[in-house]
Amino acid sequence: MARQKSAIESWHEMTQVPTSRETLTGYLPLILSAAGALGVAPFVVVRWMDGDWVVAAIDTVIVTGLVSLGVYIYYTRRVRGASIAIALLAIMGALITIYMRGVEQVYWAFPAVMACFYLLKPFEAVILALTFNVLITPVVFQNLETFTAGTVAVTIFVTTAFAFAFNFINNRQQEKLLRLATKDPLTGAGNRRALQVKLAEVIGSFERSGLPTSIIVLDLDHFKKVNDIHGHAVGDQILCEVVGIVNLRTRLNDSLFRIGGEEFVVVADGQCLGDACHLAEQLRTLVEVNELVPNSAVTISLGVAEIRGGESAQSWLSRADDALYRAKREGRNVMRKAS
Repeated sequence: MARQKSAIESWHEMTQVPTSRETLTGYLPLILSAAGALGVAPFVVVRWMDGDWVVAAIDTVIVTGLVSLGVYIYYTRRVRGASIAIALLAIMGALITIYMRGVEQVYWAFPAVMACFYLLKPFEAVILALTFNVLITPVVFQNLETFTAGTVAVTIFVTTAFAFAFNFINNRQQEKLLRLATKDPLTGAGNRRALQVKLAEVIGSFERSGLPTSIIVLDLDHFKKVNDIHGHAVGDQILCEVVGIVNLRTRLNDSLFRIGGEEFVVVADGQCLGDACHLAEQLRTLVEVNELVPNSAVTISLGVAEIRGGESAQSWLSRADDALYRAKREGRNVMRKAS
């Protein structure tokens, strides 16, 4: 079952795709935060002018929080903690306002509930929204006629139900879109676009912590000959089996990407050059000993490179590629370290 995500987390993953910063989605958090802040700001001014200090201060905190959320997410792309904080802020702000200013403030319940379903995972949002509904029920029924109070309760519940349904469906659709955008349809490995995102993350982590990471570029030897002799269907099956072998040997925090017809990249997260070379040699041996095609050897050549300080993703990949081509020139079915 796919991991549940909030709408804003789905936005975050989609904006990791290269060039998306220039699209409208790149400015979505600022647009939504600005809309919320501008919606509450007039009430802040009026309440300060009327001397309603406590509620004015609460509204000021809400406006500040909305603006801070948009700016923080836009510049850092770290959405989870900020999303929880702003959802709690919206719910607590609406709840306190209703209790302090009366049931006429119940209209703030609707944007607060919708904010939960944008900022939180679906089931988290349901729990928070239902808790909010329970907490405002006494105020609603004590201050309104039974029919009117029931109408308010029902409309908030219906809003919660529709928001949950929309968020749940959106979660599924975003998962499919991300899979199409980042997965190789034949082998299930990540594609070149996903590799670019991963390398950017790894380089950022290396610059912050200095934790070593290596990449292994591997290529099937004489793969065109395999296709010519056995057909493309067999060739496709071999590619899938090689991916299966690599996935069985690598760790959960390692990542595999297909970047060409028969060329793959393994990102060995947290592994130095020596450890990555050991892994590469094991992969080479496992592919060689598995009889992927009857009466015909299938082998791979590999190049290994560890990230260097100040190095770009392109330079890192180029060094690994150079090592791979050196392995090809020196007889294939070997592993070579990058210089």
